[in-house]
Amino acid sequence: MSGITDEITTAEVTPGVRIPLLGLGTWPLMDENATAAVVQAINNGYRHIDTAENYRNEAAVREGIRRSGIDREDLFLTTKFNTRWHSRSGVRDAFGAAVKRLGSDYLDLFLVHWPNPQQGRFVEACEGLQDLVDNGSIRAWGVSNFKPAHLRLVQDAGLAVPLNQIQLDPEHGQAGQLAYHREHGILTGAYSPLGRNGGFLNHPAVSGPARELGKTKAQIALRWHVQHGRVAVPKSADSHRQRENLDVFSFALTQQQMAAIDALETGAPPRLDSDTYFH
Repeated sequence: MSGITDEITTAEVTPGVRIPLLGLGTWPLMDENATAAVVQAINNGYRHIDTAENYRNEAAVREGIRRSGIDREDLFLTTKFNTRWHSRSGVRDAFGAAVKRLGSDYLDLFLVHWPNPQQGRFVEACEGLQDLVDNGSIRAWGVSNFKPAHLRLVQDAGLAVPLNQIQLDPEHGQAGQLAYHREHGILTGAYSPLGRNGGFLNHPAVSGPARELGKTKAQIALRWHVQHGRVAVPKSADSHRQRENLDVFSFALTQQQMAAIDALETGAPPRLDSDTYFH
């Protein structure tokens, strides 16, 4: 990673707050497996760890950070809270519980995990997050799994949404969602960035550049994400694969290669519909 500038490896999520474009996803790692993966990832150079209340591994992530010996200010820590906390006061409670589990007195990024529009309180949750930014408890806030209709309601309340983390891979490109993000200056986070079965990795649009550049197919897919300016959080507990996943800043794809991967889009919706699914 030496010699690579922050402008290449990070993105500005809010003024003055930069987020690493590559992070370690921790779902569905649990207990000692999660702890060991976090220690290993930090030792391999990761500085962004992504977890969530519903992953039930925040305490294990805390232990991994402790064992790594890294200074807290050198790490970018993201977590998410559940729908039970969707109110301004509830978000304060969610923050208090999250930092206790994570062993930190602040969070770098705190996300609404699912909008749960039937409950109808996600706008209040976002207002609560802005309160936490204003009082210095968190550095930045965002949402996850929000469709444009959900984002619009938050914006109608006078809030600018900094980041939306969504399921995104070459076959689930969510073109309409990304267009809305671009139009409104919303940074895109990608979970499951390598897909859930990885079938597209064997397509010539991915395997061809991998062969030509001497990279793995996963590295090509992750380079596609970060070259589009997205924050990707692939999960891996394997040390060698962690290092490979992080090593996507020493090469670039051509416009033609990027377009070929873009063309793998199938139009398929995300696996879970955020109008009905939540926790």
